[in-house]
Amino acid sequence: MATAAIPTGMKWWNGGRSPFNASYGKVMMWYFLMSDAFTFGAFLISYGTIRFSVNYWPDPNQVFNAFPGFGHQDLPLAFVSLMTFILIASSVTMVLAVHEGHHMNRKGVEKYMLMTIVGGLAFLACQAWEWTHLLTGEHISLMENGTLAAIPTTVSGNPWGAAVPHEAMLAALQKTPHDQLVSIAGSLHHAGGAHHDMSKMADGELINMIRAANVHVTLPGPRAFGGYFFGITGFHGFHVFSGVVINVIMYLKAKWGHFDQRGHYEMIEKTGLYWHFVDLVWVFVFLCFYLI
Repeated sequence: MATAAIPTGMKWWNGGRSPFNASYGKVMMWYFLMSDAFTFGAFLISYGTIRFSVNYWPDPNQVFNAFPGFGHQDLPLAFVSLMTFILIASSVTMVLAVHEGHHMNRKGVEKYMLMTIVGGLAFLACQAWEWTHLLTGEHISLMENGTLAAIPTTVSGNPWGAAVPHEAMLAALQKTPHDQLVSIAGSLHHAGGAHHDMSKMADGELINMIRAANVHVTLPGPRAFGGYFFGITGFHGFHVFSGVVINVIMYLKAKWGHFDQRGHYEMIEKTGLYWHFVDLVWVFVFLCFYLI
């Protein structure tokens, strides 16, 4: 078979600019984001496979119903909604930073990059509080023997399961030994050192105290929930942390005038692509864990 000759007048790409009218660095960033999307996709597909193969799954309205400073008030999804708003707002400030870069406005880039960094740190702080609350907080579960107990997440693996009806909770309270009632009441009221005083209270008083707290009781849930939740949200949190570090570096380079010397702010645009990707992934994480 004869080999077709290449026309001598044809101009082939020899580096510098790609056939997609984008720089080499920007194309490589897109390749990286595609590979990272496959990784997140594999994690979420694996989660979905387990999620819909288990008979019951924790109710996100009960798992994610806490808010800093509001004690045991039932505020389902309020805190994660705040986290989502913070991350989306930081994406908006990143868009504005890229826009200022296109106009070679160094001060504008510095201002909006700094706002983006603050947004990323705020999101990480919120996630740190959420993890601390879920890992160290004690959750009330119905045991196999029909009694209630305050179970730390770190011990049980995953205390969040199917919700226990109110009547079943009252029946379990009547069976619960005095020491467990003291432990439950103390965890609900953050009594700490006051457990000793509560131990002198009658069972009826402790039961009324627990009922007044409007506590949600659940069956111990599948361990896969905790593993997938902390694994995938932690992986995403690592991406946010990496993005904050990169944003800090870009902010300093802009402040020191490195991009003015180059004559363009393309690095800000490439950093923005990564940050927007992190925000987009959070939308899917939010959907899978907090809404479904």
